[in-house]
Amino acid sequence: MKATCIIHAKIIEFVAWLFFGLYIFQGIEATEDDHLLLSPMEKNEQEALYSAIQGFVGDGWNGTDLYPDPCGWTPIEGVSCDFSDDFWHVTELNIGSVYENSLGCSPNAEFRQQLFKLKYLKRLSFTNCFTSVRNQQVSLPISDWDYFANTLESLEFRSNSHLIGTIPATLGHLKNLQSLVLLENGLTGEIPRNVTDLIHLKRLVLAGNKFEGHIPTDIGKLNELLIIDGSRNKLSGQLPSTIWGLSSLIKLDLSNNLLQGTLPNELGYLKKLTLLDLSGNRFSGGFGKSLEGMVELQEMLLSDNPFGGDLMAIKWENLENLQYLDLSNTSLIGDVPYSLTRIMKLRFLGLSNNGLSGIIPFQDFEKLSNLNTLYLNGNNFTGRLGFSEEFYGKLGSRFRVYDNVNLCCMIDKKSSSKFIAREVKPCEQ
Repeated sequence: MKATCIIHAKIIEFVAWLFFGLYIFQGIEATEDDHLLLSPMEKNEQEALYSAIQGFVGDGWNGTDLYPDPCGWTPIEGVSCDFSDDFWHVTELNIGSVYENSLGCSPNAEFRQQLFKLKYLKRLSFTNCFTSVRNQQVSLPISDWDYFANTLESLEFRSNSHLIGTIPATLGHLKNLQSLVLLENGLTGEIPRNVTDLIHLKRLVLAGNKFEGHIPTDIGKLNELLIIDGSRNKLSGQLPSTIWGLSSLIKLDLSNNLLQGTLPNELGYLKKLTLLDLSGNRFSGGFGKSLEGMVELQEMLLSDNPFGGDLMAIKWENLENLQYLDLSNTSLIGDVPYSLTRIMKLRFLGLSNNGLSGIIPFQDFEKLSNLNTLYLNGNNFTGRLGFSEEFYGKLGSRFRVYDNVNLCCMIDKKSSSKFIAREVKPCEQ
């Protein structure tokens, strides 16, 4: 009995010490959290941040309602900080109308030199900032980017219609940059050659500007790139053969430019590519076998180019992951190859406005269970349409065959495919 009482006493003592330890630990933890929240920014850094923000949003903003500073209990939307060496440091700055409480830009937004004194900055972005009709046009600073050479990892300018001028060559000094996004601005000129010095770049987006000139010939140096989007510009010349070096690339969009020449054989080395969009250019010389080497491709858009030639040289069934294929308006001739009907995951096939001929392989197309869009209009197909009622009903208006003058269709008055009668003449009985 005495031994039992001693054991119970020891248990009670242990539990008491356990709760006491937890209480002390929680107190210490709370004190450390409070210390972090109350730790200051360096005065020079805070002043530089405030002046930089005022340059974009106007001098009426002064940050006096922030306690104890922008990294404390009342942070600014768009400003993020990291704690090191007993101080908070600004590591991210997002300017522009992204969220309701974001730092919106004034009509007189401008870059101030104090921006480049934020020596810990890793991410910098501007969205819908330089857009006001009252806003005088603004160019990117030329000589100050070297201050961010060792820190900046992401630089983005999105939807700034009044941001003009060229890409400063000094952006090529940002040796740790992983993301460069210059999307839908008013930028002009050529792509600086030293952009290929950004060897850690994973995303390069230049879409929706007025860039011109050639793609840098040593673009293949950027072997960590995952995404290239240079669409909707005025880029010219050929695709450089060094493109084979972009071994990590998963998206290549150069649509709606002035690119020309034949597709380089080296394109087939892009084994990880899932999207290839070269539509709306001036490529010619037919489709080479290199296309069938991109085995992970899910979307291929080559429409609106004068490629010419036929579809017979490619083993289309090798592109077993392809879901979207648009070859419309590419000056194609010849028959539809059987291998094209063996891409089992295909959902969209556009072959419109070409010179394709022969009989449409309707029985093979019907075996593509995932196919929901088929555009064959504007060709020279002959013979009789023999698709089933189920096929017509499944695709509906997403099946187009008009402007094939030698094509005919058997029309049943009770058929669900009556719309075909408006596109194709009835076959003679």
